[in-house]
Amino acid sequence: MTQPLALHGGTPVIGRPLQPFKSMGSAEEEAAASVVRSGVLSAYIGAPGDGFMGGTYVRAFEKKAAEYFGVKHALGVNSWTSGLIAEVGAIRVEPGDEIITTPWTMSATAMAILHWNAIPVFADIDPRTFNIDPACVEALITPRTKAIMLVDIFGQSADVDALKAIADKHGLKLLGDTAQAPGSKRGDGLTGTRADIGGFSLNYHKHIHCGEGGILVTDDDKLAEKLALLRNHAESVVQQDDPASLANMIGYNFRMGEIEAAIASCQLDKLEERIADRQRVAAQLNAGLLGLGGLSTPFVADYSTHVYYVYGLTLDGAAREVGRAALIEALKAEGVPGLMPGYVNVHRLPIFTKQIAYGTGGHPWSLREDRSFAYGTSTCPVAERLHDGDFLGLNLCMFQFPEDEVQLVINAFQKVWSQLDSLRG
Repeated sequence: MTQPLALHGGTPVIGRPLQPFKSMGSAEEEAAASVVRSGVLSAYIGAPGDGFMGGTYVRAFEKKAAEYFGVKHALGVNSWTSGLIAEVGAIRVEPGDEIITTPWTMSATAMAILHWNAIPVFADIDPRTFNIDPACVEALITPRTKAIMLVDIFGQSADVDALKAIADKHGLKLLGDTAQAPGSKRGDGLTGTRADIGGFSLNYHKHIHCGEGGILVTDDDKLAEKLALLRNHAESVVQQDDPASLANMIGYNFRMGEIEAAIASCQLDKLEERIADRQRVAAQLNAGLLGLGGLSTPFVADYSTHVYYVYGLTLDGAAREVGRAALIEALKAEGVPGLMPGYVNVHRLPIFTKQIAYGTGGHPWSLREDRSFAYGTSTCPVAERLHDGDFLGLNLCMFQFPEDEVQLVINAFQKVWSQLDSLRG
């Protein structure tokens, strides 16, 4: 006799909470203690001189990161949101300029654009990879477009080859947000390293972390200098007086502390191991979920690797007819953790649909009397369809997921799918 769903009074497949992911160990403990013992928690000085680029641990971490990612320059920052703001400021964007990005991202991606009084323009996404669609990007380019900001969502690279070709064709900067995909590859190169400026998050639930932090990467010497200035009170350091050198040199305190840098260095040593572990989990899920009607496992593009920050599923057929809300309720009752009902549709947030940001007069959109900007429903139909019902995610970075626990998750999915009819309506 078939065991009833837990939602209908049966016994849950997973009867205990799964192990949370714990990334810190003795190496990080000793690294943090060594900084405390040194008595120097930060060595930055917001003025020209030896302290402008930070202390011993920050510089050592930046050198290690540059070598790992194969770039000329790596700069640590106190958060990846800070990194995104610095990216946009470094390309000398003007108020009212446009930057094209994806709606499927954390809000900070778009807010970094808005921060500089530039205007985010949202391109739709690929329904299989969930990354920004290059064809939609090119259709949105106008004379005021300054850059494309790609996001490598969920753990795999956007189509950087196509996006770079578009950027070069139209004389645009290409900016990267690889918060969720450090260590993944596109061809022979690491994701996040082919944009004019790219970077990675060190937030507490990313593959590697130091609580809060980020890494900016670039091969461009001038852009690296701009990033360093924006990170550390640029207005107090810039000595030139020509407009080109002063543009956007409104500096901040985006500086990474020595403890964070020491921990981040230890975490970077673990990245390959973390990637292999996530790929092991995904492979086991792929095999176990194969054949469940109306459920498609993550698509991995040719010449790419996936590091599975999120294990993204799509619903079709019978599963779509039952409805995502009912499926999630049933899976949760069976004990499946980390379920994601859709993802952020940034273009639907009130700050964009109402076009109210700085003050109440519609700034920066009010700077552009020559055109209007559409946000909200029907702006990005693929992203909206996935968000509203066709996407179901598992957040792999929040749990340990040894092999036996992955099998429990598979068993729970199989149990729910064997009784889809009981969930209809």
